[in-house]
Amino acid sequence: MADSKHQTALRWRSHVWIFLFGLLALSFFYSPGWLALCAGLALFLFGMQCLEEGLRQLTGGKLERVLARSTSSPFKSLLFGIISTMMVQSSSLVSLLTIAFISTGLITLGAGIAIVFGANLGTTSGIWLLALAGQKVSLSPIALPFLVFGVLGNFTGQRGQAVGKVALGIAFLFLGIDQMRDGFSTLAGNFDPLQYQVPGIAGQLLYALIGVLITVLLQSSHATLMLILTALGSGHLAIDQGFALAIGSNLGTTITAIIGAVGGARAGQRLALAHVIFNLTTGLLALALLGPISTVVYWFADEIGYRGNLLIELAIFHSLFNAVGVLLFWPLRDRLAAFLERRLPDQAEPAVLIAELVPQEMMPTRARYLDESALATADTAVRAVLLELQHMGRLSLEVICHALFLPVEQLNQKHPDPALLNAKPKLHEIDADQLYQLHVKGVYSDLLIFMSRLDIELDQPQHQFWVGCQRAAMELVDAVKDAKHLQKNLGTYLRGDESTVRQEYVELRRHIISMLQEIREVGRLDVPREAWSERVQMLDELAANYDNDFRSRVFAEVRSARLSGEQASSLMNDLGYVSRIIQSLRNVLLLGRSPDSQFLGALRQILAEDQQLVFFD
Repeated sequence: MADSKHQTALRWRSHVWIFLFGLLALSFFYSPGWLALCAGLALFLFGMQCLEEGLRQLTGGKLERVLARSTSSPFKSLLFGIISTMMVQSSSLVSLLTIAFISTGLITLGAGIAIVFGANLGTTSGIWLLALAGQKVSLSPIALPFLVFGVLGNFTGQRGQAVGKVALGIAFLFLGIDQMRDGFSTLAGNFDPLQYQVPGIAGQLLYALIGVLITVLLQSSHATLMLILTALGSGHLAIDQGFALAIGSNLGTTITAIIGAVGGARAGQRLALAHVIFNLTTGLLALALLGPISTVVYWFADEIGYRGNLLIELAIFHSLFNAVGVLLFWPLRDRLAAFLERRLPDQAEPAVLIAELVPQEMMPTRARYLDESALATADTAVRAVLLELQHMGRLSLEVICHALFLPVEQLNQKHPDPALLNAKPKLHEIDADQLYQLHVKGVYSDLLIFMSRLDIELDQPQHQFWVGCQRAAMELVDAVKDAKHLQKNLGTYLRGDESTVRQEYVELRRHIISMLQEIREVGRLDVPREAWSERVQMLDELAANYDNDFRSRVFAEVRSARLSGEQASSLMNDLGYVSRIIQSLRNVLLLGRSPDSQFLGALRQILAEDQQLVFFD
């Protein structure tokens, strides 16, 4: 039923888009100026996309890593926000990257708020460049060489392709600006927007709202500001209207952050809300003080010799009200962070994830940390996968405990409780297969889908880690599946009367829970590599010695007729399941032994759920 409704919604959505595209195409036949304007806007947006992709390829993940390491002080975070936004010319992109890093725990909320402040200041650089270039100078001749070299760059190596994208981005930006200017000039003969001015505060609010809507539709405040500059340059917009539209464009950028944080981690939601609070407060303040701010703008423009230059005045205004907003909020950033943490607290992690039997209609457990925002960069994707593997490791160990008919709390004990080991399982214990279907399979599925969706090029350590994560997830699933098979005979014989076969199953249960405790302990160890390897070797020897002793004892009991052949067969088969469970979990530990990757070392700890993960050196 739900699938049918979803399919119906998708069909209606596609019909709406087809209708809108058809309507837009029809409008082009009636207005060549409108067509030229839309074409220029399309070129401008495509140029920004090329520029962004090219710069990200050139940095090779360095931008993201600098973000993770350049937040030791609020001022450094502010500076990073300014510089990174000036580089990529997209405050929305920087905000989404920041949300991704906060959601995966790589930076703090306070640092993220400072970055957002810096991004708002950095976005003013684009409007200054465009304003200083002016609207009377044709940029097409400058764009043509960039266009040629951009295309040629695609026939070279990987780095050349990245440089080519940057060059193409610049070319399309320039071509788009000229095209939009021509479009406005053509529209001039058809109507004059100035005659539709709405006076007073109502007009300011109306144009601010228009700025919000344009930015939401275009998903770019830079594109909105470019439209404003073009309209001002062609005389189709009054300066006070431009001021109100610029305020609206700032408010519109918060929508991207909100969309990026919806359904994500609480940390990312806090930053998105901080972004909204900052931009909304700054925008409302600018609207309320539009008269005094305009006076300051005109005075400053007169002082630098640009009084009457509407483009420069808009650039001054945009920089001024953003700077006022930063100055207003800077002393309050810690209070803002504390307020957001109170209003949007983290959900407490339960000591036991699978605490009791659950009804069949319960929704399956899904991934916790695989937010859409984490796919923005390789570093955040790697971090999210590591956190999710830790979550999956907890679930897997708990399912194994339930398969052994033992409380999960036994994992945290130094030695198994003899009374619990000898206790008979309850008749209505949920089976391990149901637990696997309900709590592990969905998380594993989400993990595979998430990893398949990453289309960012990984460096060698990241690639090693990516492969290691895939293997770790597979080993965890294998361990749970072996536990499923073990549970059947274990439950049958443990519920029986006291006998040799029952005592052997008690010993088998004692062995596997002891090994699980040891594996978790090894995962927690923070010792030199050689000492850690020796501990793993001791683990292997302990498992091997037990297998040999168990087999010898079973054969001896068969010879003495204390065990039947059928009972011995069950014990030997189940010993195999126990050995494979231990081997699978041990393999997860060994994935973190590689000396070549700082990332792989973190895989050791995914089975130690109460240990803080160490990710970066």
